[in-house]
Amino acid sequence: MIRKPRLFTPGPTPLLPEAQAALAAPALHHRTAAFRGVLDRVRDTLKYFFGTTNEVVFFTSSGTGAMEAAIANFFSPGDRVLVGTAGKFGERWVELANAYGLQVEKVESPYGKALSADKIKETLQQLGDLRGVFFQATESSTGVRHDTESIARITRQIRPDALVVVDAITGLGTSELDIDEWELDVVIGGSQKALMVPPGLSFVSVSDRAWQRAKTAKLPRYYFDLQKEREAARKHDTAFTPATSLLVGLVVALDRIHQLGRANLIRNAQVLADCTRHAVQALDLKLFAEVPADALTAVCAPSGISSNDIEKQMNEQFGAVVANGQGSMKGKIFRIAHLGYYDFTDMVGLIAALELVLTSLGYSCNLGAGVRAAQNRFIELVASVREPASR
Repeated sequence: MIRKPRLFTPGPTPLLPEAQAALAAPALHHRTAAFRGVLDRVRDTLKYFFGTTNEVVFFTSSGTGAMEAAIANFFSPGDRVLVGTAGKFGERWVELANAYGLQVEKVESPYGKALSADKIKETLQQLGDLRGVFFQATESSTGVRHDTESIARITRQIRPDALVVVDAITGLGTSELDIDEWELDVVIGGSQKALMVPPGLSFVSVSDRAWQRAKTAKLPRYYFDLQKEREAARKHDTAFTPATSLLVGLVVALDRIHQLGRANLIRNAQVLADCTRHAVQALDLKLFAEVPADALTAVCAPSGISSNDIEKQMNEQFGAVVANGQGSMKGKIFRIAHLGYYDFTDMVGLIAALELVLTSLGYSCNLGAGVRAAQNRFIELVASVREPASR
């Protein structure tokens, strides 16, 4: 039987076909007028995708490179920072800050739980001088959405000089993030998520307050130097050799997002996530996240069944690649993505395949129950779709 490979992981995600075609075009030299036009277009439309008037700088790197840049460019050795951590990527903020010699304070929540804004407020009130607050908009290792607006407003109220630094690699294009209104100083994105192009590009939105801080920051940096890239951008250039083909593909993806509308891209993820959650619950499965994100759905494996086996069988039987749990959650949860180039048909097909895999693994479920629940929820959410008349 034919099995089409399909990604349902929260990064990398399926490629936009037009962007994929652009990736195959002949390479452009990065110091030419033609490529400078690409750079200008990318920088302009990235602001639209982020929803900000701030400058957005990019690097040829994974998202972790932008996370490192967010520390190296705005802080000095020994600076005290607060990290909100509730998963593998919150832990990465801790590891990066420690690697650069910052004094790290933590507010922690268990895997599957959201960061407590009240606990962050209490901690901010207790701490003395604080230079930054770090957290994720969406913790993709657990499928949890944190309350970015509340955390940012609390920080600005209690510690107005602290920079608010947000890893929105999975949150951008899947959730409402009002960077300017909420006064988010540093916001990070990555190409392999809602932007629908391959991994290899990272992005940093930088506020005026953060640029001022950069003038006095003393941590070492070379490649991930935001000021170098900012100066190069003013010359319609880059400080170092960029990933030229990825940027050409990104222009196409950003143009498609602009045509669709950023709000509609976010709405797409929201609808698919909502329908998936209804399907999961109709199959008597448990959602793992206390506050589910719309970028992905984390599902607890049924008792007596490992998510390792679910992940394996989804791939072997149907070519569908879902994400296992990470760290201590490996074997316990599986994760289904909704960000970027997914539609309702993708989601319904995956639910149908999941029902069959669970049945083959010995889980008793009513075939079609999840699909029907997703269909009914879709009808409720999308006004243009109506149930057929009774016959």
